Parts: sequence; structure tokens; C-alpha cells
Amino acid sequence: MEKVRYLVATGVLAVMATEAATTARAEVSLFEQKTDASEFENWLRGTTLAGHIEGGISANPARPDNGINFGNFIGDHANQPQLNQFSLKLAHPVDTSGGYSFGFTLEASYGSDSRYYHLLGISDRALNSRYQIIPAQAHVDAHLPWFTKLGVEMHAGILQAPMGPEAFDPTARPFYTFSYTGEYSVPFEHVGMMATIHVSPMIDVLTGIDTGNQTTFGRSDNNDEPAGYAGIALNNLADGKLTITELSRFGPENSRRVLGNREANSAMRFWNDIMAVYQVTPTVTLTGEFNYLHDDGLRADAESFVSYLSWKFAPEFTFNYRGEIYRDNTGQLVSNALTDEGYMNGVAGRSTPVESAPPTTYGALTLGVTWRKALTKDLGYFAIRPEVRFDRSLNGTTPFNDGRNSGMFTFGGDMMIGF
Repeated sequence: MEKVRYLVATGVLAVMATEAATTARAEVSLFEQKTDASEFENWLRGTTLAGHIEGGISANPARPDNGINFGNFIGDHANQPQLNQFSLKLAHPVDTSGGYSFGFTLEASYGSDSRYYHLLGISDRALNSRYQIIPAQAHVDAHLPWFTKLGVEMHAGILQAPMGPEAFDPTARPFYTFSYTGEYSVPFEHVGMMATIHVSPMIDVLTGIDTGNQTTFGRSDNNDEPAGYAGIALNNLADGKLTITELSRFGPENSRRVLGNREANSAMRFWNDIMAVYQVTPTVTLTGEFNYLHDDGLRADAESFVSYLSWKFAPEFTFNYRGEIYRDNTGQLVSNALTDEGYMNGVAGRSTPVESAPPTTYGALTLGVTWRKALTKDLGYFAIRPEVRFDRSLNGTTPFNDGRNSGMFTFGGDMMIGF
């Protein structure tokens, strides 16, 4: 069981170019601009504050006996509305157009989503209810005119993991719920450093090092070795319509409580993700993602393909499609924690009750519409995202609705208000 829970743990570098990417929060400047200010005062006046409140529901007409929508993190509690996120972000962006530029990002989030995005030793023991609090981001940022004419962007501190198109920030993804790939085959959060080296307008080199997925230092690290990223982004292909990002992650990620010190420090996990985003027209975007994960210590692996389509068919309306095939070859990946602290107990290697399934090939289809309305001309928005989703086992297993069914139908979505 501990192996099952720990392997569940899974955009700085690439964000899917859909309606979700265009619904970024407006930001409030905290300081009045002045022409006679000092250089530091001018820098300080670039600081902004942004925030959002999000709540949602994932209704399941089958009413599973344990109340869990299997394979779903964000909408895991069937037929129960919940506050997913109340987030505030203080930030100063860097200027990437010239020489040296420095900034920072500080973000805190409270709600039911936080249960899955903790860092061991920082926030995982702060609260034990469904609604918990996390430091979603806390990093210093820099643009440095090093290595190439275009320079390098660096971020150090508490970082959102960069792999895949679905982000913790609900405004940066097309649906309320996540794909299986976005839950089980990508990391979530790190303490470490990430860098993007701009080799040319077409090529970026991506790299990073950290303590491990959702771990920190010392006893709050589930093993004694670091992990890291390496990848490449190809930009401005096909007359500027196509972007391709390949990102790999490697390093030990298993808990010493599960494998013992020696094997936990040596058994590698490999995460590999390729994403292509194609802007068909100004209103239509296609995205494809292929992911492969392999873990030496648990002798587990999974492969998946996810396709997305976004169509902005009216100024305030966007249609979104997502289709996925996800193969969990050993049944150790797809599972749900049955307690509010269960997910992070699994990351730490502590015993925790879970719902799991045998080796399964999952198929999932999600359809939704986003309606987004500005509250004022310059500030704030209100958004509603209803969605319909159907999940099914494609190899005859019955993982859904407390082990009763081979398929699961859910409908719901979320509402957001932000500035």
C-alpha cells in the first residue's frame, strides 16, 4: 500500500495554448508610478498582487459507496461541492528583453486542492482537514545575459513542477478535473532551481535540480539523493504556429520507509513527457502529449497519450475537448487516498488507506465549455466551466464506483472569481 501511495505523487516551462492560457488573472499594481523615483523605487513599483477563488463539484450518479470518484484528485469526493482554492500571489516579473533583471513570486493557497500539493516538512502537517494551506510558490527569479545573446531565465525556491500542460492554477488548464497523466505521471512541486537557456528564437534548453518531488531536506526528504530535469523546447515552428517541448526527469523518488536506505537512494525513476501545441487558427488550438514513466524501485511503469482541442467560438465562450488513453502496467500508479492526509503520508512512505485497482488501460473523454466575463474594463473576471466526463477500463477490470463498474460517468465543473 505504501508503494501505491508514494508513486501517485506527481507551468514554468510550457503552458498549453488554449483558452485556459488566455484567461490569466488581471493584476493589481501595489505602488503608484512616479517619474522622479529612484531605481529601487521604480523596481518596487513593478510588484503586483493577484488572486482567485475557485469552487467546484464532480457529480457521480452511481453514488459510490465510499464516496470517491476513483482516479480523480481535484474532484475526488463524489456529489460534494467544495472550495478548491483561495489563492493570493505577490509577484514582480522579470524583464526578459535586455540585461540583468530580477523578480520574485510568492503565492499561498488554501482549499481542498492543497491536500495534493504539499512539501514534506513545510506544510504537510499544518492542517488535517479537507481544506489545507500550502505555499504554492516562493521563488526568486532572474533574467541573466549569460551564455547566449538571448540569455537565461532562472528560478530558485519553491517551484511548481513544469512537466505537462495541466497546472495547479485553474486558470492555466482547460478543465476542472485533471487527466490521469496530469495526476499520476508528472511531478507536482519542488524545492530547487530551474533554468531556461535561450539558445536561439527557435531553441530553448531546459534544466533543473531539486530535492525530489514534494520533498525538502533532511528528515523531510524521503531519500538522500536529488533529482533533476533536462529537456528542450522548439519554438516558432510552422510559421510560428507550432511549439514542441520534450522534458525528462530522473532521480530516486521512493521513500526509504518503503525500500530501505540503500535501494531508495539508488533506484531511479524516469519521467518523460513530450508535448506539441499547434495553433490551427487564431481561435482553434490542438495539443498532444505523450508520457512514459518507469520506476526501478517499484518495478512499475505507465505510458499514456492525451489530446486536447480548444475552440474559442465566441468572445466569452470556449469549447474544450480532452481524450486520453492511460496504461498502468502494474496497478501501482492509479489510486486514491481515503483520508485527507493520505496522499502526503504516501509520499513520505507512511502507511495510509487507499483505493487501488489491478493493471488497467484507462480511457477517458472530457468535454466542457468555459464562459469567462470581465468584471470591469481593467480588473477582475468571473468564469464558469461545466464539464462532462466518461472514464472506462479498456481491458475488462472494474476500478470505478467502489469496484463495481468498468466505467464511470461524472458531470460538474467549477466557478472562479479573480483579480
